[in-house]
Amino acid sequence: MDELTGVQALERKHPDLPMQPGHVLRREFEYIRHGTLSWFINFDVATGQVIEPSWGPTRGEQDCVMHLKRLVESAPEVKRWHVMMDNLNTQFRSPRAMDC
Repeated sequence: MDELTGVQALERKHPDLPMQPGHVLRREFEYIRHGTLSWFINFDVATGQVIEPSWGPTRGEQDCVMHLKRLVESAPEVKRWHVMMDNLNTQFRSPRAMDC
């Protein structure tokens, strides 16, 4: 599981210019900002596939718990999960915080 904090939600202001023979794709530099988002993303380490991503304006302990609940509920056939996390600031204050 990884956290991406303060990711800018951007939209290109103008479409890409079409490629032409002898020229690379041309892209305008202007974009529209839509604020920032925080992400929780799980990766299957064997395949590199993303499993059940979550995003929102915050990334606190409750956001992390809700994300992990969604992850577990996404595959009811799985009997055991191994989750590796860094300790940015969503580490749990008590073992009971993870009552999923």
